Amino acid sequence: MRIPGNMQKMMQQAQKMQEQLQQQIAEIRVEASTGGGMVTVKMDGHKNVLSIQIEEDAVEDREMLQDMVRGAVNEAAKRVDDEAQGKMGGMLGGLGLPPGML
Repeated sequence: MRIPGNMQKMMQQAQKMQEQLQQQIAEIRVEASTGGGMVTVKMDGHKNVLSIQIEEDAVEDREMLQDMVRGAVNEAAKRVDDEAQGKMGGMLGGLGLPPGML
């Protein structure tokens, strides 16, 4: 079965856009803090934790520290999602799709 030229060109464009999006997502870097900056997490676009900084005062209460680390990781993951969604929306918006198709 032969694919019409227009369709093949559109598929190639879609593949190129997907590759560009993956590249942009890989470049995302976010930071989130909890406890007034007592715990700070840095994360990349693939949601890999790059670093965790913990202030010395946070170590005194183990349960509080666990909660702050969990909160900072969750917030960083949300920020990655938000940035990736923004990049995807911006890229897909250039396709000229009707409103509501994204």
